Amino acid sequence: MRFPSILIIAVSFAFVGAPKGYAQPVAPVEVIQVATDTIRESVQLSGTVTAERDAALSVAISGLVSSLQADAGDVVERGDQLLELDAELATYQSQAAEAAMLQSERALADARRRLEEARKLAPQQSIAETVVKGLEAEVLEDEAAVRQAQADASYQRGILERHTLNAPFAGVISARYVNPGEWVTPGTAVMDLVSIQRLRIDVQLPEDNLTQLDGLNSAQFSLGSNREEMYLARISAIVPVSDPTSRTALVRIVPQEAVEHMRPGMSARVILQLETGRNGVVIPRDAVLRFADGRVVVWVVDQAAGLTEVEERRVDTGRMFDGKVEIVNGLAAGEFVIVRGNEALRSGQRVNVAPLAGF
Repeated sequence: MRFPSILIIAVSFAFVGAPKGYAQPVAPVEVIQVATDTIRESVQLSGTVTAERDAALSVAISGLVSSLQADAGDVVERGDQLLELDAELATYQSQAAEAAMLQSERALADARRRLEEARKLAPQQSIAETVVKGLEAEVLEDEAAVRQAQADASYQRGILERHTLNAPFAGVISARYVNPGEWVTPGTAVMDLVSIQRLRIDVQLPEDNLTQLDGLNSAQFSLGSNREEMYLARISAIVPVSDPTSRTALVRIVPQEAVEHMRPGMSARVILQLETGRNGVVIPRDAVLRFADGRVVVWVVDQAAGLTEVEERRVDTGRMFDGKVEIVNGLAAGEFVIVRGNEALRSGQRVNVAPLAGF
């Protein structure tokens, strides 16, 4: 864990023989020099993993379900067939429309042939001009009839195609609501499809903390009951409109890297380190010892009288954030506190410190 604005000094100590007349052992420890840092407020929020795409799928036309190609839990790709309706009558209608289109195209071809022949005879005055005009009008009518028949055929093909339901995007079927033999209508959900790509976490932040998000673009989160394993994330969206009931606003975060077992609907614990706008004395959390009687202490290295000894110091703590603790009273910047090896020390116990510049 890094502490950007705290000067960390890892000091190596060695066990040495106790001097004559001194019974206390020399303890190996690691220390850190106390410094000031920006104080942050660690806010924990409960959130839910959501998908960028989550759709309740419905059929485009009414019909009888003839078969299902997907069930709850199935992973599907974009374009995969999920459901099929009974298309027998639609098939007949489509075939009739195709036949009508073919008939109109042949009628148009015959009308054009007769018009071309009439135009060749007209200069020889072998055919009346009115006949030619009549054939031209017939061609125009047949052309319109062809366009109408083509549109009808396209419409019937579209109706036939809509007897199947295909996946609009890749994902997992989260629920299925129909069975073969049921009558379904447009607007009624038959399946739920949820994308398992580009997942995010939605949390509700109290409106009082909204101003503290300025400049913040990072967060941490854990999934489900496993609160020990934390992942890094970034804030992707802040909806500054508060819910009048809960007085909260939506904050959406996105993992910096894909989490393999992350799934839509999972619970999440999100930790935001919010700015408080002030500085203070900060030390690592491992340097602070808390006792059942309420005492909160740190061990300070003292070099009085030319000896390197440790002193127990009671402190008052403030906010905890990012593995750090704010010290309100009891420590000053520049002092050295023990971070490692502070579990079994006694006041006045000597430590043998390897020479380091500035210590």
